[in-house]
Amino acid sequence: FGDGAGATMVRKSTNGRGILSAYLKTDGTLAELLYRPGGGATHPPSEELLKDHSYYIKMAGREVFKAAVLSMADACDHALQRAGLDAGAIDLLIPHQANIRIIEATAKHAGVPMDKVYVNVDRFGNTSAASIAIALDEAVTCGRLKPGMIVMFCAFGAGFTWGSMVVRW
Repeated sequence: FGDGAGATMVRKSTNGRGILSAYLKTDGTLAELLYRPGGGATHPPSEELLKDHSYYIKMAGREVFKAAVLSMADACDHALQRAGLDAGAIDLLIPHQANIRIIEATAKHAGVPMDKVYVNVDRFGNTSAASIAIALDEAVTCGRLKPGMIVMFCAFGAGFTWGSMVVRW
């Protein structure tokens, strides 16, 4: 895991650029695949919780891998369908940077070749909720994402939540 933060400003557009579609889903029955038992109002900080590692992330690795890949690919399909596009229209895919295996499998299932996928997990690790914002900033800064291009974002997270967005940059 890495550490980072990011934010993206969104505003109304009149030039044809902007959000083309979005898809978001959650399934609480999968929550036990990826969670942190300690913390929050129900389990406030205590010495006992620290000793039993309740603040560590608990993850069922294989199940998370499968659920992450299938859910992100499904979200990509829904977002593309809502935008009236297919995977061939995507100029750049910026996925959550969980790990390279999840990124590669998601791209394959979504029908996007790896040369159209932005990857920085090798340099920053999994920065959790910040991973897409960091990758987006890098893609713009290095010139991989230019005005008018179609970019698709996809992510998954604890709880279990997942989603995708298609944007004309």
